[in-house]
Amino acid sequence: MEKKLNLTPNIKMTAMLTKLISNLTRVFFIIICSVQITYGQGRPVTGTVTDATGAPAAGVTITIKGTKNATQTGSNGTYSILASPDATLVFSGIGFESKEMKATDDKTDIVMANSSSNLNEVVVVGYGTVRKKDLTGSVASIQAKDFNRGQINSPEQLLQGKVPGLQITNSSGQPGGATIVKIRGNNSIRAGNSPLYVVDGVPLDGRSPRPDFNASGVGQTPGGDPLTFINPSEIASIDVLKDASAAAIYGSRGANGVILITTKKGGTGPAKLEAAASVGFSNVMRRVDVLDAAGYRAALAKYSAPLSDSGANIDPFESIIRKSVTQNYSLALSGGGENGKYRASFFAGDQDGIILKTNEKIRW
Repeated sequence: MEKKLNLTPNIKMTAMLTKLISNLTRVFFIIICSVQITYGQGRPVTGTVTDATGAPAAGVTITIKGTKNATQTGSNGTYSILASPDATLVFSGIGFESKEMKATDDKTDIVMANSSSNLNEVVVVGYGTVRKKDLTGSVASIQAKDFNRGQINSPEQLLQGKVPGLQITNSSGQPGGATIVKIRGNNSIRAGNSPLYVVDGVPLDGRSPRPDFNASGVGQTPGGDPLTFINPSEIASIDVLKDASAAAIYGSRGANGVILITTKKGGTGPAKLEAAASVGFSNVMRRVDVLDAAGYRAALAKYSAPLSDSGANIDPFESIIRKSVTQNYSLALSGGGENGKYRASFFAGDQDGIILKTNEKIRW
């Protein structure tokens, strides 16, 4: 008697095993790819940052050198960042010296050294110089590297937005016009609110250095900037004395505060030639919409106003306003040796106003 074999269960089992192997292969492939991607981005590197006393250093920035990947330490000084084994970690923070370390270990602890360079800066205080860490008065010191950049037409513009509480405005827009500078607001025991300017130890009287011109029928010459004679590129530092110590040094002249300007000096070494040039353009920001000649005559007739008509028909803005150009050029030669130092500079400035026939030319 012939016996028939039932192969249906075996076929089903084989199909199930084939499907299971296929799924396992797919999962294994995904895991391998994920590991490769994670390794390409780097593995986590953690650690703790402390200062010289062993206290946690919060707010320290950890950057992978040559990239923009960065993180910061928390309040407990810990950090975590993805980095490859050959990456270099750069640790930097306010008040600490920058440090670099290879990310070879998964846990990297580091001790930051305190930076005292800012405390050793020399500040001019009127009667001498003093280190910042020994200074007790309110003095703001701005060095040349921190000055404002761009088209600078007066030394005051170097300080705009750099000193808290110092107000610097130029409301006239006139070339070489007076700049309003206030250190202590509008409260003053003197007639004005302008501070005392001291250039290389020499107090200024606050008047404009250009000559007055008061002719009959022309009007008076508007006030000028007392610092017009100083080349902004020749200033090494500016110190602003805010508190009562200024009055103790300079008397009532310093009641509104004192601005000390220190110019550049010659140094030892071979002769050094410095050159700088800048060009700027000015125009009216917004024009006021006014009547033309026909509209003006119609308005006078409507309101029965007296008419003084010379028959002209002009655009007043086009007739008196222009696009102006400002050019500044400076050249300086410095050097010296053990027996003496020298520095000589030349400056040429030409600032046109947006109103025709307004101009300021400076040569020294």
